[in-house]
Amino acid sequence: MHLSRTAAALAAILIGLSAMATTTDSIDSRAVIVSGDASHPDQRGNLIEMNSRQNLAFEDPAAPRFLFLDKKGAVALGIGGYLKGTATYDMDGALPSDMFVTNTIPVPFDPAMRNRLGASATHSTIFLKLVTRPTRLGRVIVYIQTNFTGDGGSYGLKLKQAYVTWGHVTAGKARSTFADGPAMAPTIDDQGPSGQVTAKNMLVQYASASYKGFSWAVSAELPSASYTLAPKTSSIAQRFPDIPLYLQYAWGGGDSHVRLSGILRELSYRDLAAGSNHFATGWGVQFSAITGIVGGLKVFGHYTYGKGIGYYINDLCDEGYDLIPDGTGKMKAPGAAGWTAGLRYDFSDSFFMSASYSQARLYDTAGMESSTYRYGQYLAANAFYNVWGDLRVGLEYLHGNRTNISGATGRANRVAAMLQYSF
Repeated sequence: MHLSRTAAALAAILIGLSAMATTTDSIDSRAVIVSGDASHPDQRGNLIEMNSRQNLAFEDPAAPRFLFLDKKGAVALGIGGYLKGTATYDMDGALPSDMFVTNTIPVPFDPAMRNRLGASATHSTIFLKLVTRPTRLGRVIVYIQTNFTGDGGSYGLKLKQAYVTWGHVTAGKARSTFADGPAMAPTIDDQGPSGQVTAKNMLVQYASASYKGFSWAVSAELPSASYTLAPKTSSIAQRFPDIPLYLQYAWGGGDSHVRLSGILRELSYRDLAAGSNHFATGWGVQFSAITGIVGGLKVFGHYTYGKGIGYYINDLCDEGYDLIPDGTGKMKAPGAAGWTAGLRYDFSDSFFMSASYSQARLYDTAGMESSTYRYGQYLAANAFYNVWGDLRVGLEYLHGNRTNISGATGRANRVAAMLQYSF
């Protein structure tokens, strides 16, 4: 009897140690447990979800450094972010801000904007992420992210993302379902390539579980639109949500995927002469992918085309290109395209280099002023190195140009250096 009780006790201890080890393995090695019990078996799923980078872009911060865990295994709360400082030098063509927006390149070339020295810490970020153990409707995740913004040395906090995910449903401000985060180009420049889709909207999204590599998502998103108004027309409040959706196939543990996306928009405006409201239908399609080729080499990119989707393309966003005059006193949704193609090579877990080319283009501009944007090009080449732990440095070269429908062009070139510390 005594030996049986001893064996049972030893077995219980071994099971407990095994559970503790399994849970501890799911914690990021850099994490600091501020309070709570990491050995609780129910915390394992919470911590795996806390470290997940599913559907995240390069710019999104790493797993949180500081963890608060409750002893019942019900909730894990992480606090993290990064301090990001950049120094830039523009030559043979300069831009007016730290964001390399090719739409803002002076056309024609302006000798007064030939060179510019700049520095910024505005894209540093802080976030909170709370994860609960599964309920009957799934795990609950709460995420809030801010970054610092401001000009002239006056910085303030700006809400970047704030959403709740309950099982397969997400509600709040998050990356649009039409955007493919993992397939985006890695850059020091926070604007990103001219043709890239990066929008973040207020939304309600349903994202399916993966079945044999296949998954899909659909959402209703609060629209934002920018018009170049025809005479005797005006903007009015939007009446319908944007409806984006995608179908994706992933493999290689989720590191590679191809995705086909679509979006439908109904854009509202008022005809002042007729005293009536009108709608113009916008739509878009996108094919995006990221996949390993051989060794540490990956290829990534997308092609996007549609009508009335200027808001979703970096170079066209908020520039009045969702609706434009059609020449008859009414408004139309002009054609717009954006694409990015790039390569990334990981030399090790700490060092990688990438190169990408992107273009955004506006169509159906007959009758617009000669200074209207026609297309912009964006070329990026960079290298990133994790010096140790959470300290990352980067070096980048950017080239961009803008061409108007008149054929006039402007150019800009930038060298950027980055120092980033994650916590």
